[in-house]
Amino acid sequence: MSDKHPDKILKIASVYKDVIAELGENPEREGLQKTPERVAKALQFLTHGYDLDPAEILKGALFHEDYSEMVIVKDIEVYSLCEHHMLPFFGKAHIAYIPNGRIVGLSKIPRIVDAFARRLQVQERLTLEIRDCIQDTLAPQGVAVVLECAHMCMQMRGVQKQNSFTTTSAFTGVFLENEPTRKEFINLVNANLH
Repeated sequence: MSDKHPDKILKIASVYKDVIAELGENPEREGLQKTPERVAKALQFLTHGYDLDPAEILKGALFHEDYSEMVIVKDIEVYSLCEHHMLPFFGKAHIAYIPNGRIVGLSKIPRIVDAFARRLQVQERLTLEIRDCIQDTLAPQGVAVVLECAHMCMQMRGVQKQNSFTTTSAFTGVFLENEPTRKEFINLVNANLH
């Protein structure tokens, strides 16, 4: 990824040089001289979702199709930064929708996950943003989203529970109103079909 905002990189790097010094390190030490710039570039990449419009990503691959059964994309890798401590959280997203005359190119679903995840986030809001973007843009009969993530803010600091995962879910339409449809989604997410 190219440096889209070189002025921001310089500003962020300057701040991180001060942070390194405040931590008691020497930012001029050989191993740390370029660290502020590397951190600034890493943060730019990890938050590049602010430069993306997830709805436009979906609109770029909408197709009319007479298909009205469940479409699931599961095990989508999720990488994000917790907005409370700016530490990573990561895991998998499982997303389904039931078309209502339109389908979307399958690669677009993981791309919108990234567009929302590559921002300062909380898992709960991330789950809702993905759901709402698909519902509002595609207007399907329903959307189901489940995220399962490990949070470094829980594993590296705080309660330090290394084996804990957080699961969030959000549903619209038939997934919300029809329990058998929701159960089918959960069963397919849990199935080892591949």
